[in-house]
Amino acid sequence: MKTAKNTICLWFDKEAEAAARFYVSTFPDSSLGAVHRAPSDFPAGKAGEVLTVEFTVAGIPCIGLNGGPIFKHSEAVSFQIATDDQEETDRYWNAIVNNGGEESVCGWCKDRWGISWQITPRALTEAMAAGGDEAKRAFDAMMDMKKIDVATIEAARRGEDINAP
Repeated sequence: MKTAKNTICLWFDKEAEAAARFYVSTFPDSSLGAVHRAPSDFPAGKAGEVLTVEFTVAGIPCIGLNGGPIFKHSEAVSFQIATDDQEETDRYWNAIVNNGGEESVCGWCKDRWGISWQITPRALTEAMAAGGDEAKRAFDAMMDMKKIDVATIEAARRGEDINAP
């Protein structure tokens, strides 16, 4: 297998393989590649332990590196997954959050390994691209959400009062 020209390297303490297997089982266009074991002891582990894992998440080539606890993930880097409807949004959100992850705001959540994900319905992206009042209403509605509610974004985009009984 030819190595991609550009690959995202994600640093894990010791669970790169578990994370890769979760991502591959959760997102389409994902696959698990080679699992490389350390040929000798290294600062974060012993010879024979998993050192790196090659995988693809939603078409993006990645390498998981078991580098130890020295570096942590932050929201400064995230995966953004575009969804087509509420069902798909719910499926990915729930997979991440219900597997030891945590909710955040505005469509963001974090998996149990500390990787941030933006589960972003195309309805929101399209509303923002429309600009003007449509974008403002959709943006304002999004600011009150954790997981994005597609129906609420679409109603806001149309100018409907989303707070009406």
